[in-house]
Amino acid sequence: MTKSAHPKRTAQGNLPGDPNRDQTIAQIVRVDHAGEYGAKRIYEGQIAVLKGTDAEPILQEMLDQEQTHLDRFDQELADRKIRPTALQPLWNIAGFALGAGTALLGREAAMACTVAVEEVIDKHYAAQAEQLGDDEAELRATIEQFRADEQQHHAVGLSEGAEQAPAYPLLTSAIKTGSRVAIWLSTRV
Repeated sequence: MTKSAHPKRTAQGNLPGDPNRDQTIAQIVRVDHAGEYGAKRIYEGQIAVLKGTDAEPILQEMLDQEQTHLDRFDQELADRKIRPTALQPLWNIAGFALGAGTALLGREAAMACTVAVEEVIDKHYAAQAEQLGDDEAELRATIEQFRADEQQHHAVGLSEGAEQAPAYPLLTSAIKTGSRVAIWLSTRV
């Protein structure tokens, strides 16, 4: 391939068509808001099915943390004048359905859902934190704190028997794939 066949990078190292810094920040805030909203709906679906069981307090504690995360990203959207994803109505239904559906399979399947989602989110937040510079130190610190919370949810899910869920590898693989697709879509739509 000749030198002229390679796309030219801008002064910032981006390729033509790559988002600029403001667009990148908007994508980060938008997708994180969507993810926290989806997580909230997953836990609400699980609690609707597992209400009154020994799983409810554990799920409620994780739901409360997700609500705190969502509140923070609601504020980021407002402060930065960023629109939420247009897919939020879909995540409303899909999140609740995923939560209720896994809970209907049993407590362990609900915990497997948490493990799968949080594994994807851990990697997602790590990549975002690495992408953010000192000009976004506060946002980076928020993402790193939320990542630590999500890692804790992952650990709770494992300690609460996630790996004993029916068809654990298949279930978690499907949920991870769905989570990655939701991230990709929410970044763009």
